[in-house]
Amino acid sequence: MATTSLADAIDIERYPIQDLEGPAGRALVERCRSELAELGACGLPGFVRRDAAERIVDEVDDIRAQAFRTETTHNIEFSGREAELDPDDPLAIQVRSAKSLIAYDQIPPSCSLVPVYESDELTRFVGAALEMDPIYRQADDLGALNVMVYDPGDELGWHFDNSDFAVTLMLQAPSGGGGFEYVPMLRTPEDANATGVARLLHGDRTGVRSMDQEVGTLTLFRGRLSPHRVTPVEGSTPRINAVLSYARDPDARLTPSARRIFFGR
Repeated sequence: MATTSLADAIDIERYPIQDLEGPAGRALVERCRSELAELGACGLPGFVRRDAAERIVDEVDDIRAQAFRTETTHNIEFSGREAELDPDDPLAIQVRSAKSLIAYDQIPPSCSLVPVYESDELTRFVGAALEMDPIYRQADDLGALNVMVYDPGDELGWHFDNSDFAVTLMLQAPSGGGGFEYVPMLRTPEDANATGVARLLHGDRTGVRSMDQEVGTLTLFRGRLSPHRVTPVEGSTPRINAVLSYARDPDARLTPSARRIFFGR
């Protein structure tokens, strides 16, 4: 992707991802690393220009009817082990998730989102910020890039991710609700913190943080140890965001079960 095309979508003056060796590029990477280390998340408001985000929303509007709709309940780990657990185990507690998902192979190559995701500049920046070298765009033809649509009443229940990190791009903010909330590092690699998880699921707001919903915000997030959710969307405007997937393995793909759960095929 040419730098001139990249500049049409990304504010490279504010976020110089095409020059990570320069002073401003190094400062950007260090900022992201610092916030990820301290809070488990880093939000970059205005990373994608508002007009570009609005154009992407218009471009995917024609294919929204193809989105795979899910509405389900699950535990905080998406483990499906509830039946074998003690009723007092926090992993037996159910939360609700409802959304529609547009897969990578449904997004037209002409969509402005595709060259943003497929740009080597963005891939190198994400790798530098996450301190992952090498890093690759995920090879899965469904899950590498997808668009999530939360219609009024939709939400994403509290959960931990199975992956070490997630990269998302806010394309359209809802007229109400639809906030991204998380608890930084509620767990550690050595401690599943059942007590803290139970308190959170029973409504304790201790440690809960929210992130900016500004259109065009790129978010880097470490969700394996930090539970997070999208609150119910209110009003008539859907919440729309893109998920950009990367991996350490150039051939990384979703498991067949994950493809069925998230994309229905």
